[in-house]
Amino acid sequence: MHTITIVGGSVAGVRSAEALRAAGYDGRLVLLGDDAHRPYDRPPLSKAFLDGSADLDAIGLLDDEDEAELDLDLRLGVSAARLDPAGGRVVLADGTDVATDGVVVATGGSARRLPGSAGVEGVHTLRTLDDALALRRALRDGAPRVAIVGGGFIGAEVASTCRAMGLEVTVLDGLPLPLAPVLGPRIARSCVDLHAEHGTDLRPSTAVAGLATVPAGDARRVVGVELGDGTTVKADVVVVGIGITPNTGWLDGSGLRVDNGVCTDAGMVTDLPNVVAVGDVARWGGTGGPGRGHRHEHWTSAGEQAAVAAANLLAGRTGRPGAVFRPSGYVWSEQYGRMLQLAGHPSPDDRVEVVDGEPADGRFVARWVDAEGVTTGVFGMGDPRRFGRVRRTELRRPTAA
Repeated sequence: MHTITIVGGSVAGVRSAEALRAAGYDGRLVLLGDDAHRPYDRPPLSKAFLDGSADLDAIGLLDDEDEAELDLDLRLGVSAARLDPAGGRVVLADGTDVATDGVVVATGGSARRLPGSAGVEGVHTLRTLDDALALRRALRDGAPRVAIVGGGFIGAEVASTCRAMGLEVTVLDGLPLPLAPVLGPRIARSCVDLHAEHGTDLRPSTAVAGLATVPAGDARRVVGVELGDGTTVKADVVVVGIGITPNTGWLDGSGLRVDNGVCTDAGMVTDLPNVVAVGDVARWGGTGGPGRGHRHEHWTSAGEQAAVAAANLLAGRTGRPGAVFRPSGYVWSEQYGRMLQLAGHPSPDDRVEVVDGEPADGRFVARWVDAEGVTTGVFGMGDPRRFGRVRRTELRRPTAA
């Protein structure tokens, strides 16, 4: 291959560039990013960057030296409009194109928004650096009351940051117990209890009906969140953290199969052998039909997938043995001064055993055990060292994708 084009400039795209060079690819390597900023890490956007304790240099993924070492043709603020496999090119939104022999789809996703929130001042999502900058300015404007829609990790991290800034925070979530579908009720309860411990008003089983707004010049400004029971939570700033939608619209007409992400085989290869997908946009193992496969919105998965995808792109197929994605399932979150860590792939039916510490104390390690006594997952709160030991000794890495 003379040219490989990576479409997407976040961690999945950067890790793919590194993986391709590490695998020996010495041809032209183009990295397209629709963000005008140099590639940056997203996890700090809800934490250290949001509160101002980390600057842009601290979250950057590529500096000038990295770019030179990777020999990248880095193009920022450029959106891909269309993939033309027959013509061997990626068509850009400005009408130009990049002739290419191979493509890495790493376009991630866009934050979902509340219906009717477009153009309303004071309503924020948190996906990009510009999102974080806008939210950071809003949080520093006096002492705003903050309402967060969504009690997942992003919502919890923003709540934690806002409380550390001394702000009044309400978290609204539709589930009776946020995080329970992922962690199960016992572990989820320990995470949810952190909110009350630190003065966050968490309201589970809450339906959001809309936004309360007032005129603000030619626009409107939010003053609260209207709930399904007819009440309103007053808020000067509303943060919406209800997931993402994979960025696949530019692939319409390309021949690639799309189903809540770009469908790939277990080796991250699409129906076209010279096109692979990685990161939040990839639905791996999803070529068997609608609804099949998995899509992981995890920082760790992006790097793990990149190495596999790079090898198979250069090989022109999903090779054997070893060239399939075997996810570690590792996820972490920082909330209220505690490190929360998860590894593995537990089932809701698995039994939870506390290995060390006490959940009531906010510092413990637990494992999930299946019916055969096999450890399927490990969770740690506030004890990274012990979590690491248990993970290494008790958790088996998957042997198949």
